[in-house]
Amino acid sequence: MSDISPVSSNVYPVDVRGHLDPELARWRWLVKWILAIPHVIVLVALWVASIVLTIVAGLNIAFTGRYPRGIFDFNVGVMRWTWRVQFYAVALGTDRYPPFSLAADPSYPADLDVAHPERLSRSLVWVKWWLLAIPHYVVVAFFIGGAVPTLRLAGGLTGVLALIAGVTLAVTRSYPDSIFRFMMGMYRWSWRVAAYAMLMRDEYPPFRLDMGPDEPVPGTPGLE
Repeated sequence: MSDISPVSSNVYPVDVRGHLDPELARWRWLVKWILAIPHVIVLVALWVASIVLTIVAGLNIAFTGRYPRGIFDFNVGVMRWTWRVQFYAVALGTDRYPPFSLAADPSYPADLDVAHPERLSRSLVWVKWWLLAIPHYVVVAFFIGGAVPTLRLAGGLTGVLALIAGVTLAVTRSYPDSIFRFMMGMYRWSWRVAAYAMLMRDEYPPFRLDMGPDEPVPGTPGLE
């Protein structure tokens, strides 16, 4: 598997951001999953379309080595929308209701982006999503209760930690920073794997828990 592309820098080309609100309502977390239902209904349709378009993109990569930009931007938008709903209703990181939008919104406390590649391997497209990603699927399934963080918004270790954070918030009015940072690391890992499985990048996701609200800065100790 010499075609497997290494990460060319210390930062993987999937940007997952999430900033904890300084003040969160003590009990709103109990109903956020209900408030998020309209989003979930829309996301079901969007993910069906995304899966179909990913197949189309895969065939195009196999013949041309390129991921069609329109499909790429749509899939990034679906991932971004899903991540915002996760951050609101599962990670409980904000009380701001997520926008019904595929577009980037720097003002919202959670965002996601993927760098569009100029070219992709025509051979890796056949094995990335099912064979090469298997070790990561095992890890991500432990984190979120499923192989990739698509419509499985909650579950696994992140769901347990979110429950602990919610109870702590209700009792102390404070979201434990250590839990939040750890959850961000797990979600960041999961979305990197999702982008790889959706054929968006050739760089193999690192087996690394990059915790905290923002992506690590190049040159950070431990990333060399």
